Amino acid sequence: MTKKERFKKFIEYFEEHMPVAETELHYRDPYQLLVAVILSAQCTDKRVNLLTPAIFEKYPTVFDMKEATPEEVFELIKSCSYPNNKSKHLVGMANVLVDEFGGMVPDDIKELQKLPGVGRKTANVIASVVFNKPAMAVDTHVFRVAARIGLTTNSKSPLDTEKQLVKYIPENLLPIAHHWLILHGRYVCIARKPKCFHCGLKDACRFYEKNNN
Repeated sequence: MTKKERFKKFIEYFEEHMPVAETELHYRDPYQLLVAVILSAQCTDKRVNLLTPAIFEKYPTVFDMKEATPEEVFELIKSCSYPNNKSKHLVGMANVLVDEFGGMVPDDIKELQKLPGVGRKTANVIASVVFNKPAMAVDTHVFRVAARIGLTTNSKSPLDTEKQLVKYIPENLLPIAHHWLILHGRYVCIARKPKCFHCGLKDACRFYEKNNN
């Protein structure tokens, strides 16, 4: 099966079986999603969703977060992974967002990456989820699932995976395809023991083909 054929089956399957796919992070505005995505690095969405209500109650806007200290924020996120770094990133993000962007979350990927704690993946998530831009954020789930299915070949980095996916997925589908891959990786194509026999994509999956023939 060619890569083009795999992409076709991948898109057709999810358009039929998952026509609606969204982030599982809880948020009400771009600032809240930015906070949640920064916290989600190497941390589960479930854990982040337990933490954010208290954060948003104490710091409901980016202007409130700007007045916080990393030590104060740390107390609210200490059960998250890497709380020291993330507390500094959140306060730093708020300062830059207020001082350089007037408190408004930018929709440009390069501009977003000027914010502390915001790398290319986070910038792509914000651009895609909030602004519906044709961006493909690559986290560990996307990286793994895309390689297993055969949507990517010999990818050595998230950026390489992103470039390969963007090449074959139509622009208008990139925002939802990001969620297709994440959710599939989270619940079906899990890291240690993928649930291949429950997967509707097995007939188009290179991993299944390799391990079941």
